[in-house]
Order: sequence, then C-alpha cells, then structure tokens
Amino acid sequence: MIVEAGPKTCHWGYFDASLSPVATVASGDEVTINTVSGGPQVLPGEGFHVPPELHEIHAAGAPAMPGHILTGPVAVAGAKPGDVLQVDILDVQLRQDWGYNFIRPLAGTLPLDFPQMHHTTIPLDAKRGEATMPWGLKLPLAPFFGVMGVAPPPAWGRISTIEPRAHGGNLDNKELVAGTTLYLPVLAEGALFSCGDGHGAQGDGEVCVTAIETALQGRFRLTLRRDMDLTYPEAETPTHFITMGMHPDLDVCVEIALRRMIALVASRAGITREQAYMLCSLAGDLRITQTVNREKGVHMIMQKALL
Repeated sequence: MIVEAGPKTCHWGYFDASLSPVATVASGDEVTINTVSGGPQVLPGEGFHVPPELHEIHAAGAPAMPGHILTGPVAVAGAKPGDVLQVDILDVQLRQDWGYNFIRPLAGTLPLDFPQMHHTTIPLDAKRGEATMPWGLKLPLAPFFGVMGVAPPPAWGRISTIEPRAHGGNLDNKELVAGTTLYLPVLAEGALFSCGDGHGAQGDGEVCVTAIETALQGRFRLTLRRDMDLTYPEAETPTHFITMGMHPDLDVCVEIALRRMIALVASRAGITREQAYMLCSLAGDLRITQTVNREKGVHMIMQKALL
C-alpha cells in the first residue's frame, strides 16, 4: 500500500485522536508513505523539483497551528490503548533534489545570538548520497523522519507537532534511519500512525532549530505487540537498544532516559537494578537528541551484545 501526500492525506501542525484514518492496514503489513516538508517561504528557485502536492497543500491555506506537514494517519486494525506499535523502518528515500535549513530569531539553542532570519536551499544528490553546502562541503546524507508518532490520548485534544511526547512525534532522533525499529505506546483506537519532517542529515542537538529539511518516502512495517509493557517511546538499531527522555529541562531528560535504560538492562540481562545502573555507567552512552523543540530530548544507547 502506498499513501501519497496531498491535501486529503496530510495534516499540518497537529496530532489529534479524532482524525479519521487515510488508510487502514493489518498488523504486520507494510505501508509506503510519501511526505513533503515546509511552507511556501522555503520553496527553492528554478531548477529544482518541487512535489506538486506541496503546492496543493499550500493552496489549501495556512495551518491551524505552527508545525510540520504530516502524512496520515494510518490505522492498524484492532489496535487499542495499552498495545505497543512496532514500527520497522524498512527504507527511507529522498523525494526531491533539495532541502532547506533556516535560522530564525528567538529560536534554536542560541535564541538571542542570531537576530536575523537566515534561509538556505541545499542541493541534494541521491545517487552520491550527499548534500552540497554553500561553501562547497559535500555532507553525507543519512535520511530519517524527524516526526513519527501515533495519536495522543483523546483527552489531550489537538496538540502541536513541535513537542515530542509519550506518543512519539517530533523525536528528531538521527539514529532512526532505515534498518531500525521504533516502539510507540498505543494511546488511541487504531494507533493512528503519521510521519513527516523529513531530514536529509542532522547532528545530535539540531541546534539551529532545523536539519536539512526535505521530502522523503518511507517504507514501514506496522506490527501490534501485546507482549510488551511500554508507556514511552523506545527504539533499537541492529546493534543497540535506545531509550529516550523528553522534557523542557535537559537534566530531567537524562533522568528519564537513564531510568528507562536501567529497567531495560535489568530485564533483558536478568541482573539487579544496581548492576544495571553500574553497566549504564560503564558502557551506556547518553546523547543529546535535540535542544530546540521546547520539550528537549536525550537518548541513551546500549550495545545489545552486552546484555
């Protein structure tokens, strides 16, 4: 199944459990989702390919609240609150030959240091897997979706796509490339998975508030898990487990990610919490995910081979 981007399949700026699904899949099915990114102000000059559906979305009007253009939601038949949605990220491909980056006043990790808006169009070469920076640097691409999430609990109402929370959303975790798996707690009937905010490349931190923002195509396998007790996003790569923490205070982010890793290590290795805490100190790595989404992020990684 392919879910195309467009005015009828995209929601701009928000997550909402009351959204009707644009498609429904069975647990274990694969779905390909096409996404677009950015408002009219980020469009490039002549010579670049702009997906026509991006123009159509712009023509439909400005979003109700600032945020990302997401494609979805895709329902998973039978999903209920308390389940876990396993999102296997099977493939991620560029959909256009450009991305953009901007710095804006009063935003980012240094909100007072850059008083002028600064927008850059960045050419992308899919065959070479690189971006060409304005000063000539060829920057390797590692595309991933900044936003992957399920619907929030119905009681939350309509929430912004900007802040990452328990439903996932704007995680901006650069580890989540093709070949990795994201686990999300199901918080509403059908799970209602959406994605967007395509990134061609991003550093840990995403400090200026944007990565190389671009349009991506993702191929996912969506599987319901009823054998997991999970209330917060977690992930794994072929070699590492990943726990996450989101909060306005980075210290609290660290505590959340660390506590979750201690629990994961103790459970998988069959050791005490004290022993797991020790192993986290000796072999776990804490990394800043992003510092710019009001709710900041920290993730901790641990080698699978150690457990």
